[in-house]
Amino acid sequence: MKFMMHMNVKGGPYQMEGWSQDDVKGMMGFMDQFNAELSAKGQLVSAEGLVSPDQTRIVKANDDGSPVVTDGPFAESKEFIAGYWIIQVASAEEAYRIAAKASTCPGQGGKPMNMPIEVRAVGEAPKTD
Repeated sequence: MKFMMHMNVKGGPYQMEGWSQDDVKGMMGFMDQFNAELSAKGQLVSAEGLVSPDQTRIVKANDDGSPVVTDGPFAESKEFIAGYWIIQVASAEEAYRIAAKASTCPGQGGKPMNMPIEVRAVGEAPKTD
């Protein structure tokens, strides 16, 4: 089963405003090690960090099919998705264990952030034979 896990963070550029270089290095080291462990177990399909909301745009088609680009999408929200993983595991319970570990990523002062990780199964398109 494939699952998407994504980090929901609050405020600032990935909550790192005011962090020391050591704190940033600690967080990045944790993420590198976490991804390496998933990869070694054959569970990592992909993982990426995302740019902050101020660099995000909403695009929809005009009546003629041309793009209409607006700022967004989180103008009123204090939470945004900072990054994601696609993992392949045998069960939802395994995905939850992995998400709990991701949640412990160290933050300022090395303290675990215990940030929310949304876990969602990747759907499969219905057969159209």
